[in-house]
Amino acid sequence: MANTKQTFDFPQDLLDAQLELHRVQAELAAVYKRLPWSVEPLPGWTHTKENGRAFESSRPDSPGWTDEEKKLVEELRTRRLDLVTVVFTHPFWATCGDAVTARSALKHAHEHEGEAEDSAPRSDG
Repeated sequence: MANTKQTFDFPQDLLDAQLELHRVQAELAAVYKRLPWSVEPLPGWTHTKENGRAFESSRPDSPGWTDEEKKLVEELRTRRLDLVTVVFTHPFWATCGDAVTARSALKHAHEHEGEAEDSAPRSDG
């Protein structure tokens, strides 16, 4: 089992890239959620349990994505790929004894930064 309490001295550029990667992934997920189910215009359907289907399903007609929506998704996916490349090929991993545990810790490092700020003493000077 991995040591979840182990800490790593991540370089700031790696932390920044990971945090931006989280943000881009969240933005892309939000975009996908609001877009029609099909990129191209397609008719909807309704399937019943008849003819051996295990469950019922349906989709409304899809107007498809606009050129602007396609461009936005392409930009976000390209940015996500760039950030994944930065994170995965960062020189830090060559200096790390336990890269698997460190990678897992990096994915959650931004969560711990907020905790550290909350517990830091404040001066109301």
